[in-house]
Amino acid sequence: MYERGKIFTEKDGGRGLVNLVDIADNNYNPEQHCGIDYETAMERIHAILPDGTILTDIEAFRYVYEVLGMGWVYAVTKLPVVGKIANWVYGIWAKFRLSLTGRPDIRTIIAGREADKKCSSDTCNY
Repeated sequence: MYERGKIFTEKDGGRGLVNLVDIADNNYNPEQHCGIDYETAMERIHAILPDGTILTDIEAFRYVYEVLGMGWVYAVTKLPVVGKIANWVYGIWAKFRLSLTGRPDIRTIIAGREADKKCSSDTCNY
């Protein structure tokens, strides 16, 4: 998502149309983001609209691309059959993306995050 985030930031050009949130930041607060906690955010992409509406999956990508003037990228997913297939494919990708990209599973990541929260560098020895 890092590369896509760079593209979004460049296309936004400081207009504030898209606000990317780093869910891995230790200061991330789910309450400031419609209650979406780290695990939920890691399961699939989320977009929170100014009115609080939450979009997920292909609909989230489509919205962001449209707002940034690149709606043509996901326009074909507006067709019902294509949209269903795209969501199905994205669902598979979202479910297996960590293992497919050589990262630990979500439970291991969360356990590590919890250990980091409980431990400061002054008090823990690894």
